[in-house]
Amino acid sequence: MRTYRQLTSEERYALSTLRKQGCSQSQIARALGRHRSTVSREVRRNVKKDRAYRPQLADDFARWRRSRSRRNQRFTTADWYLVEAWLREDFSPEQVAGWLRRFRLLRISHETIYRHIWDDKQRDGTLHRHLRCAQKKRRKRYGRYDSRGRLAGKRAISERPPGAENRSRVGHLEGDTVLGTNKHCILTLVDRKTGYVMIAKLDARTVEATTRAAIALINNAARRIRSVTVDNGTEFHGYKAIEAATGADFYFATPHCSWERGTNENTNGLIRQYVPKRTSMAHLSQRDCDRIAKKLNNRPRRRLGFRTPAECYEITSAL
Repeated sequence: MRTYRQLTSEERYALSTLRKQGCSQSQIARALGRHRSTVSREVRRNVKKDRAYRPQLADDFARWRRSRSRRNQRFTTADWYLVEAWLREDFSPEQVAGWLRRFRLLRISHETIYRHIWDDKQRDGTLHRHLRCAQKKRRKRYGRYDSRGRLAGKRAISERPPGAENRSRVGHLEGDTVLGTNKHCILTLVDRKTGYVMIAKLDARTVEATTRAAIALINNAARRIRSVTVDNGTEFHGYKAIEAATGADFYFATPHCSWERGTNENTNGLIRQYVPKRTSMAHLSQRDCDRIAKKLNNRPRRRLGFRTPAECYEITSAL
């Protein structure tokens, strides 16, 4: 028995375009790969008196009908208590939905959880404060000499081994520093395969401080660290000392190409939930850094099938 599935926004726009071209409902159904009764029902429900079909309005009508359906009233107080408990652990709505579904505790969509959060906010609730929001403002460096990347003998990112490039092997990391409003900052190292993160507090963004912290993180890691890919900041100019002390090979991304270290960039965005921009990190201790890392490593991730980085790192380490 086939389950009925409502049209998506993209299908509604395609339906509108085909309808304007004079296609019949049967022709539209074939183009969309849908049954003609689905198209007929969609048009009947959403056309106005002028016989026009407006896809955005149809989308709004569909959401309104869905919100008023009995199906969306099935969640109990106990269900919402469970959802809110994980939201307060700083899981995103998508992570909450995937985590609960994975362990067969509750089937709920992340859109429904978002609606619950906004309703809670209207009632002066605090759930929305656990959502992460990082609005990056980027600027170009006009009129400045950029010394990033001007380091002799460095390995290019294109030289990385296949296990690092295709994320097939644990132990290949990406590294970066996250800045505060003063000299205090943190160093982050993230495993490309599992997303497992390690964080160290730096009292200053210097070569010496970065080198010392990187050596400590790599040598204390539960797994052998095979490589680290970093940007071209001057704080990593001591990479040869790190290589000598740890055996990990360093690779450098192309200047101004942050997407080449997407795992690290994304993780730094998650860290900003705990250490917002335009705030000082002087108060931050190594214990705080370990706590933040533990929080992130125990959040389920969609790309890991809603397993946690810690879980995958341990599984992979055991192989």
